Formats: sequence, C-alpha cells, structure tokens
Amino acid sequence: MPNQKQICPQPDPCCAASTACAPNPTTIGDSTTPLAGVRLYRIATMDCSAEESEIRRALDGVAGIRSLSFQLGARMLRIDATEAAHPLAQEAIRAAGFDPKPIETSDISERQDGLTHEHGHADDDHQPGFGAGIWRLAAALLLATGAEALSFAAPDVFLWKAVGMLVAALAIGLAGIDTYKKGIAALMRGKLNINALMSVAVTGAFLIGQWPEAAMVMALYALAELIEAKAVDRARNAIKGLLALAPEQALVRGVDGTWVITPAGAISVGATVRIKPGERVVLDGVVTLGHGAINQAPITGESIAVDKAPGDPVFAGTINETGELEIRVTAAAANTTLARIIHSVEQAQGTRAPTQRFVDQFAAIYTPSVFAIAVAVAMLAPMLSGLTWLEALYKALVLLVIACPCALVISTPVTVVSGLSAAARRGILIKGGTYLEQARLLKVIALDKTGTITEGKPVLVDWQVWAGADLASARQAAASLAARSDHPVSTAIATNLGGEVADVQVFEALPGRGVRGIVNGRSLVLGNHRLVHDGGQCSPELEATLARHEQLGRTITLLADQTQVLAWFAVADTIKDTSKQAIDELKTLGVKSVMLTGDNTATARAIAGQAGIDDARGDLLPQDKLDAISALQREGGLTGMIGDGINDAPALAQADIGFAMGAAGTDTAMEAADVVIMNDNLQRVAETVRLSRRTHLVLWQNITLALGIKSVFLIMAVFGTATMWMAVFADMGASLLVVANGLRLLRQDKSRI
Repeated sequence: MPNQKQICPQPDPCCAASTACAPNPTTIGDSTTPLAGVRLYRIATMDCSAEESEIRRALDGVAGIRSLSFQLGARMLRIDATEAAHPLAQEAIRAAGFDPKPIETSDISERQDGLTHEHGHADDDHQPGFGAGIWRLAAALLLATGAEALSFAAPDVFLWKAVGMLVAALAIGLAGIDTYKKGIAALMRGKLNINALMSVAVTGAFLIGQWPEAAMVMALYALAELIEAKAVDRARNAIKGLLALAPEQALVRGVDGTWVITPAGAISVGATVRIKPGERVVLDGVVTLGHGAINQAPITGESIAVDKAPGDPVFAGTINETGELEIRVTAAAANTTLARIIHSVEQAQGTRAPTQRFVDQFAAIYTPSVFAIAVAVAMLAPMLSGLTWLEALYKALVLLVIACPCALVISTPVTVVSGLSAAARRGILIKGGTYLEQARLLKVIALDKTGTITEGKPVLVDWQVWAGADLASARQAAASLAARSDHPVSTAIATNLGGEVADVQVFEALPGRGVRGIVNGRSLVLGNHRLVHDGGQCSPELEATLARHEQLGRTITLLADQTQVLAWFAVADTIKDTSKQAIDELKTLGVKSVMLTGDNTATARAIAGQAGIDDARGDLLPQDKLDAISALQREGGLTGMIGDGINDAPALAQADIGFAMGAAGTDTAMEAADVVIMNDNLQRVAETVRLSRRTHLVLWQNITLALGIKSVFLIMAVFGTATMWMAVFADMGASLLVVANGLRLLRQDKSRI
C-alpha cells in the first residue's frame, strides 16, 4: 500500500500490546477478510475508549501479538498474532471482565452478503443496558428508591433496617453486576479504572451504613452509562444510516432476456440491472443504456443531480431522479463505494487522535492521584480536622466517585466520531481522528494540475482561419482529419467543431507530430507547431500569434496544405469553476498553495495565474513531486498534497496529509490518501480545514467542561459540602454535557462548513 503512515507517531502506552505501532488500519476495502494469524472478535460491552484502553492494557505482555485494531462502532477487535497467542489473548480479555466472541469465516461471509442488515440493527442486541438489561435497571432504580424510603421511614427500627439493607443490596446487584465484574478484574490486576472506583465507593458506602445512598448511586451510575451509550451510539451510527439507502433487491436481466427481481447480495459483477425513475441504484455500475439525472449526495455530498449517459459510473445508494437506466454491475454488495465508506469510517473511529491519547494518559495519572487523596483524607482527616472515622471515610468515598473520569474520557471519542461522520456526510472521507485534528495545522498545500485544478479534459478554446482560407472548408477538413485520430487534442477539436465530416483518403498518422490525409481532393496535414514549422509554412506574424497562445498554456494544432497554413486551433485544459474560489478560501485560512505538475512550466504558470495559486512548478516527474513535498516539509509547517492518487501516490504518502480528489470508486486513490474527497470539488479541502478547527475547539471545550466540573466538586468534597448523590449527578451531568457538545458537529449547518 502506498501510504504507510503510523497511527501512533509517538510512543504511547496504549500501543504497548503490539510489538510495533500497527499501520493505519483505515485501508479502504474489505477489512473483515481473515489473513494468516488475524482473528476478529466481537466484544459486546466494549463501547468506549476507556474499555478499549482496559483491553489494550490486558493484552500488554501477551507474547506473539503483532497488532491490534479496534472498531468501537461495530464493537469488534482485530488481532494479528501467532496462532499460539490467540487463546492467551482471549484469556487476558476475559480476565479484564470482557467476553470476546470469535467471529468465524462464515459469519464474515454473511456480514458481506447482508451488509445492510448488519449495520442496520445487529449490534443493538449486544449493547449493555438494552433489551433485558433495561428492565434490570428499572428494577434496580425502583429497589433503590424503596431502600431510601425505608431508611427515611424507620431509620432506627432494626427489622426495617435489615429489610432496607437487603433491598439496597439487590438494587446494587441488579444495577452494578457489569460494573463489579470489570471493577474486580481491574483491582485484581492492580489497575484503577472507572469501574474499580465505583465498585470500591459503593461497597464502602454500604459497609459504613450508607446503604440507601450506595444503592441509589449505583443505580444512577448505571443510568448515566445507559444514557451515554445511547448518545455515543448516535454519533457512531450517524453515517451507518447511509447503508439503508441501498435497496435490498433489483430487477436483473436473466440469460433468457427476462427481468427477474433478485436480492442485492445475489447479484454478480457483470450483471445488467434496470433502474427506474425514482428508484435507488442497488450496486456500483456503469450506465449501458438510457439517460438520467442521479442524485449523488450520499456519496459525494453534491446537492445538484448529475446527468448520466452510457459509459458514466453510478454508485449504490444514489437516486435516479429522471429517466430509465440500465447499468452493468462493477462491484458486489460488500464492495460498493458506499459500503467501503462505511467500513472506512468504522475503522477510522478505532484510531486514536492525538488529543484522545493525551486525555487517556492524563486520566491514567488523574485517577490514581485522586484515589491517593481519598486515602489520605480517610487516614488523616480524623487526626487533623476532628472528623469521626466514619465521616472521614464517607468523605473519601465521595472523592472516589468524583475521581471517576467518565466525562473526561468520553469527551474526545464522541467529538472525533461526530467530526468524522459530519465530514462523510459532505463527501469528505477522513481516515482517522489524527488527520481530522491535524488538518487545522496545515500551512501549505501542494496541488496536482490535471484533474485537480483543471477539468482534465482538453477543449477547443479558440480557432481561426489563416491566409484568407475559406472558413467552412477549413472547418470541415480539420474536423474530418481530427475525427480519424484518437489523440485527446484531436478528439477535442473534432468534438467542438462538430458539423458534417468528409471522407478522408490515404490517411496517415505522423507519430508525435500529427496526421495527414486527402480531404475533398486536397492533401492536408493537421499537426503540431513543430510539424508545420519544419515544413517552412510558418510566417513571423503567425509565429507571434501562436506564441501568445502558448504563453497562456494552450496547445496549438495547425491545418495546412503543401504551401501554407489554413487555420490554427488552440486547445487547453480549462480550470474547474470551483478552483479559483477554493484557492481563495485556503488563502483566507492562511494556507499557502503550490502547484506541482508534470506539464510544461509555461502551462503551469498560466493555470496557476488563473486559479490564484501562489507558486507553480512544472516539468516534474513523480520523484520530483515527492522531493518538492519533502522540501516544503523542511521549510516548516504541516504540508498537504492534493492529487489523483495514482501518479501522485509517492507525494500523497510523503505529505503530512494526502488528499485524493475525485476518487469515488477508485481503490488506488482511496488507499494512497489520508483524506478522500468523493467528488472533484476542491472546495472540500478548505471545508476539511474548517471542520478540523471546529473539532479541535469542541474537543478542548469538552476537556475544560469535564475538568472544571470535577474541580468544583472536588473542592466541595474536601470542605465537606458534597455528597455521593451530588458527585454522581455531577459526573452524569458532565458526561451528558460533553456528549451533547460533541454531537453539535453533526448538526452543523452545511453552509457554514
């Protein structure tokens, strides 16, 4: 794979489970294909980065593990290890309080054949706290309320106190069974995590006689976990809904010519499918018959329908608004562009952004520190402040609840996932939180010319008869000769001149120079400037005219007979309508632009001038582009590269962030780049930078909220005004605040991106 950036650019304890940082696990394609030594596991209770970190730590030291790849959205773990290491890895995960379920090859095949159903609701049945779990939580809340009522009604009656303690214990057991499993496993490994802190705090409160509060705290904590899981799933599932856009069946032409309704998973590559007006395209394909307008918003983010004719590509999930089409299928259900986008976003959610790694490292210090403070309060407060031992212990237990870093840990992944999903909705596929965060730091972006800034298709922009030649005959002769050639310049001339063509006799191709033939009884040539110049048919006046056009980056073709030039034709690759505005937007964001192209320097400068690009460099080979990117990086600042992902692959891989343009359905472009723009709109690059800056702002807002609320209640606990109830509500409130703030990125008005 051309791009081999690492997901852990600096040492990180979260990556300690592997012998080296895994390559970027966001390769577009079939991520579920089992390789030698690779196993997939579904872990139903793994739904946030805290649990991912616990599993990573549990696997630390298991010999034979080469790499780990987490897909939190699908609750899947991919382990690349020796055969002997897999049983040990499963044991280590179970010891951490999780239940890994190996996914067999048959399950993978089923996932691929029924991709829509898998992403629609399959995961819901495995989510903790849903289904039967919701009734368990409701019962726990009811019992906790009953324990509070018994404590209030008869606090000094032994019988009622005993009944109340039993009711409280039942509530704690129902609400906290998963918390205790994970907490005890963590304590046995000498680790302090959220579940360990809650287990110690609730057990301690129960033992010192605060059993009503202990029951309610555990029930409220379980409720908070449920609400968080639902909110986080909203972010994770924001992009998954796209899969429902692809219909489950379509009309397929059989071998006998009849049309048969066939399930999408059973349609083979090469089959012919009919798409009626108003229907969605079932699979990727190429139009073979008919004309229609296709709404491609799910793939490219374009709001205007795109006209399709025979030979044009169409994508699964898009809508045929007008006209009946027949398409030849080019990708199976599990490998459509839409399906690969979903796989990519899922895998990108499993990568750890820089801020997320920082938060995890901070939480690893913060939690033990507050635990140490709590122990000190329990031991020293009675001696220093006159509190009783039970009062000091209660205060310490409140500190433990406050120490739970739920809001802090959840603040980053929910924001990153929301940002990734918001980008995907706009046709911007970002392959990980690292690139989403880093894009805000871009200082210079290098751009390829053809297909990126320009349309990539030469067109006839100007032509003129010469030396008094007849306009109609010159036009017909040029169109007739050009129509016999397959050169892109000749094609542009023939297409744009149009009209009736004449028969060409004794046609001959002149490699690297042009074509020759007899048209209407005259021997004519249609060729480049050098062909006519060598024939001695150029005058000083004509040379001056041609020089002006060549300075504008145009390719000149001339029609001449044996004595003189009859007409000249200027062909150019025109810039896209959006290129100038896109470059202006990048300048507004403080990003410098540099054109790197294999075209000649004069053409490069002409196109750069039209687009407003700061610097233009022409006559570059792929290695030269790579060297130019390296030089820009040495000058300082983050450097991006925008290209088509094929000839520019080395430069895309070298750049800090590589952008592939117009890459819908192109595997090479998707694999080479870190960000894929699913249409050819250069303005999406500026949108990526703006989204990155907003995501970074929301990330730090969330971190500030989480730490600020914790700090307030930490001070209140130290001075004796905070209770365990208040601590749980503070933790739950902070968690919901940061989740809601992160989800704002999904609701962002498209016009403001």
